[in-house]
Amino acid sequence: MAVQVTAIMIGVESLDRSKKFYAEGLGCEIAQDYPHFVALNLGEGSSSLALYPREAAAQDAGVSPEGSGFRGVSFHYIVDSKDAVDEVMKSAVAAGGDTVKEAAATQWGYFGYFADPDGHLWKVATGS
Repeated sequence: MAVQVTAIMIGVESLDRSKKFYAEGLGCEIAQDYPHFVALNLGEGSSSLALYPREAAAQDAGVSPEGSGFRGVSFHYIVDSKDAVDEVMKSAVAAGGDTVKEAAATQWGYFGYFADPDGHLWKVATGS
């Protein structure tokens, strides 16, 4: 059986802030909106993104909610052009995210990193 990611869950400090960041700022469609859980559609053919309060997410997994810095995971969004990379980066910052690494050309394409309001890293890249 092949592994398939059907949903990605992230623990967040403020559910309202993160819902606004992803829905209004990045244009994700809200699929489910409950007081302690929000599910977002990331686009056709993509996994869904679930937002839970950080404490509740840690409790669900049976681990401590403490921790900061690089979590050993980043999400990657591959787009069609350099202009699309710049637009996504701009939208993320306008919505309350932070630029972690300015978008720049590399030998294989063009990419940058932003962090959502809770520090989760997103790489936006194109090969063209």
